Amino acid sequence: MSHPRDILLGAQGQTGFLPVCDHYSGVEARMRKSLQLQAEMTEEFGACVFDVTLDCEDGAPVGGEAEHAALVVSLARSADARARIAVRVHPVDHPAFGQDVATIAGQVGDRLCHVMLPKVESPADVERAAAALDAAGAAQLPLHALIESPAAVHRAFDIAAHPRIQSLSFGLMDFVSAHGGAIPAEGMGIEGQFSHPLVVRAKLEIASACHAHGKVPAHGVVTEFRDTKALGAAAQRAAREFGFTRMWSIHPDQIRTILAAFAPGAHEIETASKMIVAAAAAQWAPISFDGKLQDRASYRYYWQVLERAHRTGRALPAEVREWFEATPKQ
Repeated sequence: MSHPRDILLGAQGQTGFLPVCDHYSGVEARMRKSLQLQAEMTEEFGACVFDVTLDCEDGAPVGGEAEHAALVVSLARSADARARIAVRVHPVDHPAFGQDVATIAGQVGDRLCHVMLPKVESPADVERAAAALDAAGAAQLPLHALIESPAAVHRAFDIAAHPRIQSLSFGLMDFVSAHGGAIPAEGMGIEGQFSHPLVVRAKLEIASACHAHGKVPAHGVVTEFRDTKALGAAAQRAAREFGFTRMWSIHPDQIRTILAAFAPGAHEIETASKMIVAAAAAQWAPISFDGKLQDRASYRYYWQVLERAHRTGRALPAEVREWFEATPKQ
């Protein structure tokens, strides 16, 4: 029997979902702790609920880029087989970019889930990175692009359209500083980033570009990591008002808060489960459900609710759980 993911989503079902949290660390002790925490939470939830991105751009000391890349290789090799590990390399115009890709993708490309490319300005930057990955023997690796300037926001749809791009992330602080003081410092804060018109416009452009091309929009960091209540509110706004389906974490305390904010509620999961079971029984033909006509458009939505529940470690009813147990947990 065909899987609901294939019936309802087609090709997007293979590429359109990622864990809702992407956790960044660049210092050796924190990278090791992040990988350990990922393994522990994978055991707890029965699925890998966040990615760990090992950071070369901000993590490598100046002059120590080669040593840091070698450390990333060592960590990737020693990680749990179920780990989802990514790496943020240096920008394509940085002297260490080629070395990062050759060393890391060339040696442990098979252990990585993607490569994050910072400071992307145009599709040409993506093409250059893709060519470098291909030359390193890592043609299978997707690219995530970090959008950090007004010009990059202007080209977001073209960047998202590149076939190697899997996700776009928003680099808030670089975006604000690129405006030469036109956006006040408050625009980088937990409140201002959801109210300043230029920042709001950038977020909506990035989210729209991703959804137009079947890619994953990732909200950037919230630096007030000690304030979990404010972080939760920001994550909920990113998910419910701005259309983001993924968010960065820069501190272990942020991970569970992000998971909770992006997870569907118990009632949503119950409704989605009943809807999908009824639709499958009807061979995906239109049905009447709670007095309303439902068809594949609504089935697609409710299946995506179940996918999100699975990727945030939420318990699924027995009648739909088998669909997730029978397929690899991505």
